[in-house]
Amino acid sequence: MHIKQFQEFAKDKLGVFGVVLLLLLLMTAILAPIIAPHDPWDYSAQHLQPPSKEHLLGTNDCGYDLFSELLWALRTSIAFGISVAAITCTIGVVLGVSAALIGGMYDMIVMRIADALLAIPTIMVLILIAAYFKPSTTVLVITLSLVMWQTVARGVRAQTLSLKTKLHVKAARNMGAPTIYIMRRHIMPELFPLYAMGFVTKARTAVFMEAGLSFLGIFDPSTKSLGIMMSYAMRYPHFDIWFNWLLPPVFALSLLIISLGLISYAVEGIFDPRLRRNNVTPI
Repeated sequence: MHIKQFQEFAKDKLGVFGVVLLLLLLMTAILAPIIAPHDPWDYSAQHLQPPSKEHLLGTNDCGYDLFSELLWALRTSIAFGISVAAITCTIGVVLGVSAALIGGMYDMIVMRIADALLAIPTIMVLILIAAYFKPSTTVLVITLSLVMWQTVARGVRAQTLSLKTKLHVKAARNMGAPTIYIMRRHIMPELFPLYAMGFVTKARTAVFMEAGLSFLGIFDPSTKSLGIMMSYAMRYPHFDIWFNWLLPPVFALSLLIISLGLISYAVEGIFDPRLRRNNVTPI
């Protein structure tokens, strides 16, 4: 962002609130090993205990401390979202820029692959892979990244086609600058707005999908997850566990998605001239 764009973002109260909220959640996740009063994998406590001084949210059916488990589950969701967003945006930017600059058959192949991926429901691909192959978290991150880059690539390609007609880019090409140099020096810095919007949007989508897969029981069971906590809590509706077992992960997941959504709306409102001109909240 340029200084002017930072100033515009600072004027958006909802966007600033989203950043503050996300930073609080991020710091909580980073400090989870310090904040957590118990080992989240220690099942030596008595099962289904109510909240107490020793166990702030009580314990679950296996004897895990729910508060410690919540902190580590939040850590998993944030790490999953950041990882998927970073890989997805990197793939999308590289393919989008290279397709616009190289053109020809390469451009056509990349765009046709992007069109094909747009027609495939991402969540169905993940469910099938997770259900049949039981992949690790790392494999799910890579898989999700490989099926989510298309929207970033299409937006970046369109912007790059506009940028490549600029005089300084034409001058660099006429002087014999290689494509890699033009991408790194003249194109990539101008694409930061698209990268920023894509990163926040993809992170929000990844967090939601990870929680959904976990809730369905097809995520890595050895990993602490907000979705897994909600899924296990739903198995005991006859116990009074709603406020100490079910609601905390729902609340944490909601705060995380809301913070990313507020940042996404604010960034998109700054960098999209149509939204800024008409003062329209993006959907």
